[in-house]
Amino acid sequence: MKRVVLNRKNSLFVGNPRGGRTAAILASLTSSCRRHEMDPQLYFMQLLMNLPSWPANDIDAWLPDRWKKTHAARCESLEIPCSPQ
Repeated sequence: MKRVVLNRKNSLFVGNPRGGRTAAILASLTSSCRRHEMDPQLYFMQLLMNLPSWPANDIDAWLPDRWKKTHAARCESLEIPCSPQ
Protein backbone atom coordinates (compact mmCIF):
# COMPACT_ATOMS: atom_id res chain seq x y z
CA MET A 1 0.00 0.00 0.00
CA LYS A 2 2.92 2.30 0.71
CA ARG A 3 4.00 2.24 -2.96
CA VAL A 4 0.49 3.18 -4.09
CA VAL A 5 0.42 6.25 -1.85
CA LEU A 6 3.95 7.23 -2.86
CA ASN A 7 3.08 6.88 -6.54
CA ARG A 8 -0.04 8.99 -6.09
CA LYS A 9 2.05 11.73 -4.47
CA ASN A 10 4.76 11.61 -7.14
CA SER A 11 2.20 11.57 -9.95
CA LEU A 12 1.40 15.20 -9.23
CA PHE A 13 4.69 16.14 -10.88
CA VAL A 14 4.71 14.17 -14.14
CA GLY A 15 4.25 17.38 -16.13
CA ASN A 16 1.81 16.34 -18.84
CA PRO A 17 -0.35 13.39 -19.94
CA ARG A 18 2.46 11.87 -22.00
CA GLY A 19 4.79 11.97 -19.01
CA GLY A 20 2.08 10.36 -16.90
CA ARG A 21 1.68 7.56 -19.42
CA THR A 22 5.44 6.96 -19.48
CA ALA A 23 5.60 6.92 -15.68
CA ALA A 24 2.71 4.43 -15.55
CA ILE A 25 4.41 2.10 -18.05
CA LEU A 26 7.69 2.19 -16.11
CA ALA A 27 5.86 1.57 -12.82
CA SER A 28 4.02 -1.36 -14.37
CA LEU A 29 7.22 -2.94 -15.70
CA THR A 30 8.97 -2.40 -12.36
CA SER A 31 6.06 -4.02 -10.54
CA SER A 32 6.14 -6.97 -12.95
CA CYS A 33 9.86 -7.40 -12.29
CA ARG A 34 9.27 -7.48 -8.54
CA ARG A 35 6.37 -9.92 -8.93
CA HIS A 36 8.64 -12.28 -10.89
CA GLU A 37 11.49 -11.80 -8.38
CA MET A 38 13.74 -10.04 -10.88
CA ASP A 39 16.14 -7.16 -10.43
CA PRO A 40 14.39 -4.22 -12.18
CA GLN A 41 17.68 -2.37 -12.69
CA LEU A 42 19.27 -5.33 -14.49
CA TYR A 43 16.12 -5.82 -16.60
CA PHE A 44 15.93 -2.15 -17.66
CA MET A 45 19.66 -2.04 -18.39
CA GLN A 46 19.38 -5.07 -20.68
CA LEU A 47 16.18 -3.72 -22.23
CA LEU A 48 17.66 -0.32 -23.06
CA MET A 49 20.87 -1.83 -24.43
CA ASN A 50 19.20 -4.42 -26.67
CA LEU A 51 15.78 -3.09 -27.64
CA PRO A 52 16.94 -0.66 -30.38
CA SER A 53 18.36 -3.51 -32.45
CA TRP A 54 15.62 -6.03 -31.59
CA PRO A 55 13.12 -7.04 -34.32
CA ALA A 56 9.73 -5.40 -33.71
CA ASN A 57 7.81 -8.60 -34.39
CA ASP A 58 9.61 -10.34 -31.48
CA ILE A 59 9.07 -7.63 -28.86
CA ASP A 60 7.12 -10.04 -26.60
CA ALA A 61 10.43 -11.70 -25.69
CA TRP A 62 11.16 -8.62 -23.56
CA LEU A 63 8.13 -8.99 -21.30
CA PRO A 64 9.50 -9.55 -17.78
CA ASP A 65 8.18 -13.10 -17.33
CA ARG A 66 9.53 -14.26 -20.70
CA TRP A 67 12.81 -12.43 -20.26
CA LYS A 68 13.38 -14.19 -16.94
CA LYS A 69 12.81 -17.63 -18.48
CA THR A 70 15.27 -17.06 -21.31
CA HIS A 71 17.92 -15.23 -19.30
CA ALA A 72 17.93 -17.15 -16.00
CA ALA A 73 20.47 -19.71 -17.22
CA ARG A 74 22.60 -16.97 -18.76
CA CYS A 75 22.66 -15.03 -15.49
CA GLU A 76 23.72 -18.16 -13.60
CA SER A 77 26.52 -18.96 -16.05
CA LEU A 78 27.86 -15.41 -15.79
CA GLU A 79 27.31 -15.41 -12.01
CA ILE A 80 25.09 -12.32 -12.26
CA PRO A 81 22.20 -12.18 -9.80
CA CYS A 82 18.96 -11.91 -11.79
CA SER A 83 16.82 -11.51 -8.69
CA PRO A 84 17.12 -8.71 -6.13
CA GLN A 85 19.12 -9.50 -3.03
